[in-house]
This record gives sequence, C-alpha cells and structure tokens, in this order.
Amino acid sequence: MFETLPATLRSYGLAADVRTLLLLQKAIARDLVKTLGDLFLVLKGIVVTDPKLLGPFTKAYYAYFLNIDIENGEQLDDAIERSETFRAWREDYHTRRPDEGELSMEEMISKFLDEVHLTSYDIKKVLSGKEIWDKDDPDKLDDDGSSDGEEGRARPLDRMADYSDLSLEELLERMEKVLQQQNRKHSGGSHWLGTGGISPYGHGGAAKGGVRVGGSGGGKMARRVLGDKNFFPVDMDKIINDDNVDAALASLKGITEASAHDRLDVPGTIQEGLKRGGLFLPEMKSIEQQKLQILLFIDNGGYSMAPYVMLVRELFKKMKTRFAHDLETYYFHNTIYDRVFSDARRSKPVFIEKILAKNPDYRVFIIGDASMAPYELNKLSLRTYKKIKDKFKTVAWLNPEPRRYWIHTFTINIINRMLEMYPLTPRGIENAVRDMNRQK
Repeated sequence: MFETLPATLRSYGLAADVRTLLLLQKAIARDLVKTLGDLFLVLKGIVVTDPKLLGPFTKAYYAYFLNIDIENGEQLDDAIERSETFRAWREDYHTRRPDEGELSMEEMISKFLDEVHLTSYDIKKVLSGKEIWDKDDPDKLDDDGSSDGEEGRARPLDRMADYSDLSLEELLERMEKVLQQQNRKHSGGSHWLGTGGISPYGHGGAAKGGVRVGGSGGGKMARRVLGDKNFFPVDMDKIINDDNVDAALASLKGITEASAHDRLDVPGTIQEGLKRGGLFLPEMKSIEQQKLQILLFIDNGGYSMAPYVMLVRELFKKMKTRFAHDLETYYFHNTIYDRVFSDARRSKPVFIEKILAKNPDYRVFIIGDASMAPYELNKLSLRTYKKIKDKFKTVAWLNPEPRRYWIHTFTINIINRMLEMYPLTPRGIENAVRDMNRQK
C-alpha cells in the first residue's frame, strides 16, 4: 500500500523513505486513519519537520491522493476547480443532494475541502438518540440559568448520539417547537439548537442522523442541512466566536497571493537569436513572486484573552490547512518586549532580532486586547513595535476589545497610534486584509 508515496514526497523536496511507510502503516493499524483528513494529519506529522515544508507537503498530498496538481504559486482553490477529481466529486455531490439549491463555485470548493479534510471523532460511546428524544421535554423554557445539564461546559466530543431511528419529519417538527422556546445561544447540550453537543439539531456536534443548522458541520453525520440565516445569523461586527468563525476565515481568504508565471524574456530572445544567426525563438523567463507568508503573534497571558486564543489558533490553522503557504505562530503576554515564544506555555523564547531577520514580505497579525498597566508599555516594547512596523510592509493588530472601549484605555491608544488596529471581528479582519492588499 502506498509503495510509490515516498518517491512522490521526495519529488517535492521532502525527506521520505521506507520508514515513512512503516510509520504510516503503524498509524493505520492502530485505527488512527479512518478518513482522508486523518491521513493528511498523520502523514503531515511524519513528514513535516519544519513549517517551511508544509507548502511542499500540501502539494504532494493533493497530487498523490487526489490527483490535483497545484502549479507553482497557484492558489489551491484554482487548482481544485480545474481538476478532474473535483468535477467528478461535484457530479456525485449533486446526486447525493438533489434538493440543495444552486451553490457558487466558492461554496462548492469549500464543501469539497470540508470532505477532504474531514477527521474522525474519537467516539468512545454511541448513545441512543431515541432514548434521549423520549426523555426530552420539547416544552422546556429557555430561562436565564443553565437549563441543560451540560450547557456551557467545554469538553471533547467523546460520544455520539444516533437519531437514525427517528423520521426526518419528527426531527423537524420537534426542532420548530424547541426553536419557539429558545432565545439565546447554547453549546454542549442535548436539547437546544446549539453547537458542540449531542442535540439532534445544531452544528459542530456529534449527532448521527440529525439536522445541521448553520456552521460548517462536525462529524458530517447530519441527515439534512439547513442554512437559513434565521437560525444562525452571522454578525460580521461581533467579536469572533463559534458562529462567525467561518465568516472570519472567508475574510482571511481575501489575502491575495502573487503567483509564479512565465513571461517572454525579450533581451534573452534577442541575445540567443543573434547567437543562432538570426533564428529568433521565444525565450521564456519564470517570474516567481513572493508567496504568502504570515507571522501570527497571540497574547495568551491573561484571563481577558483566554476566550479568544483557541478560536484564533483554529482560525489560522484552517487557513494554513487550505493554503500552501507559511504560517508561524508566536505568543506573548500583554505586550512584546525583546522576545516572543514559539510555544503556548511561553517556555521557548525567540528573540525579536531573529524575527526581524525574516523576509519583509511577511504579513504580520498581532492578536491582543492591548490593555495593561501603563508601565508595562515601556521604551523597549515601543521600540520593538516600531522595528516591526519599519521591517514588515503590512502589520495589523486585531483587538477583541470592542472598539467603543478603546478610547478609554491608555495603552490601546498608544499602540493604535503606532500600528493599524482593527476589531477581532469578521468585518475587522476583512478591513485589515483589504488594507494589507492595498499596501502591497
């Protein structure tokens, strides 16, 4: 199995041999690989030993397993659109979902990527959805307290509820009744329309045979998908959360990436033509423009940033998975002095001088509330921000603190004068990306 995989990986500049196959086969034997998404993650862990190798690995993975050739400098979306694999998948998708309306090319590619990168949940227990359904009270009131025993508790999905024994009509009828009672956001439970739980309606959870409402799906087990904005309206001006993270990703995807292309080399054509005694043949020159590279600095030191750190990491991780480019993530506490850290525990320092030695074409995103005691924003920190601004062509500070509070915080005002600051919302990210593209 996969005998020619090492040769393909080597052709893209990756170190691979028979040991690569042995490690992959060991992961498969341990039941760690059930989907293509699992395969991508496991193989990436084996082969990608340096962030710079992620781009070549992505190209090799799509070429070998999906027969999608990503040309030099080409966006992944473009390579997918022109591939035979995607054409066949679209035909199959329309066969499977005949009742789904017309989708744009971008939406179809997004669904294709969702399936390609689908990973399996570590499901340890399958619950009877029928039993949960029978015990549930459809007339339960949505009070101000925690009316579902598991609401609001962050936990990994280690179990699944199977609602396959219930008809779709029963599910939709009960969902309408629950929706009439619901007046706020819910997560992690088994009753309301929410996220991350085992309720038969919502998204991001583990409910086989349920109804997906909003979001991008969890275990891909839903029987029906409802995208009606009346269920989960996306607030572009709300601080990033589970419901609008996909809109934020769409905003990030707006970053333009220059591509490599061939151009007629006029001086070369003339020079070589003279050497041939007047036989002028066109000489082509490969123009390789800078590929998209991103530096991400996250303030993960205080309680105020805790709700956003995981979302930001997931947001940029999704972007990294779907684009063949470099993304480097570093961490700091409150403000950046003479160093940042390569790990979330902030135990592995990376000095700013090393960051400043990088290519000036890197796009820089700094994520933090910029709220601290005035003495923390000292001369060293201010000098560091000036160096970052002078070195890199595009720098954006994304702030989870609502804009209306910025004017009342001294340190926010100081940093805002030095660096372009935007709200950490889908619209704020969209504006940051647009301004970055304009500067480039």
